[in-house]
Amino acid sequence: MSDDEPRKDAAGPAASDILGAALGGAARRAGLDPGQSASTGHIVWHAMGGWRGILESVLPTLVFVLVWTITVDPQTHQGDLWLAVGLSVGLAVVFTAVRLIMRSPASAAIGGLVATGAAAALALWTGRAADNFILGLVTNGAYGTALLISALVGWPLIGLAVGWLMNDGTAWRADRRKRRVFFWLTIAWAALFAARLAVELPLFLTDQVTALGTLKLIMGLPLFAPMVAVTWLAVRGLYPKAGADVSEPSSPSGQ
Repeated sequence: MSDDEPRKDAAGPAASDILGAALGGAARRAGLDPGQSASTGHIVWHAMGGWRGILESVLPTLVFVLVWTITVDPQTHQGDLWLAVGLSVGLAVVFTAVRLIMRSPASAAIGGLVATGAAAALALWTGRAADNFILGLVTNGAYGTALLISALVGWPLIGLAVGWLMNDGTAWRADRRKRRVFFWLTIAWAALFAARLAVELPLFLTDQVTALGTLKLIMGLPLFAPMVAVTWLAVRGLYPKAGADVSEPSSPSGQ
């Protein structure tokens, strides 16, 4: 990316405003609003959804992997796909029902249920357990590609989202420092999705279900959380007034 003056694209600002509003709105709903007066630890925890969000994200995949691994026949190398899928989808249904009963925001749980159900249906249709993870692979590829392209063409998606959240619009493109930071943040997120794809795709193609599911979990929240923290700190550094009243806790657990 060049540090020259931002490109003048008549169609860009209008499209960027729409995209920035969509991305910024999604970030705000996830608790990632740089205008908030909150510690980094609080923001990361909120972005993961707290204990409930972590369980909703991890347990269905964990149960699928455990059940499949435990029931694998040493001769056929096949596990009980129906049982693994049934328990995984069942957990997603329970999580969604609990949110609906408690009248708490259920959009994330419903989205997770739809994704889990679609992946399970595909695996049952093909009879191949590894296909339970194919939607995740497609998602990583799509997100990574979109982020990379946006950075390379000079309209990094992180910048569009932050610009909308901070009422900065696309004015940040006239600031060389902001452009550079948003470029590298977007590249970093693209690299995260690319790394997941690079590690998981060979396992998917070779039908290594247990390893695939395990690495999916390892490269999920454990990598997502520090990326959120880095992004939050970098953005707050660009907009210090928004975080001027924020006091970080002295305990390492809050970092």
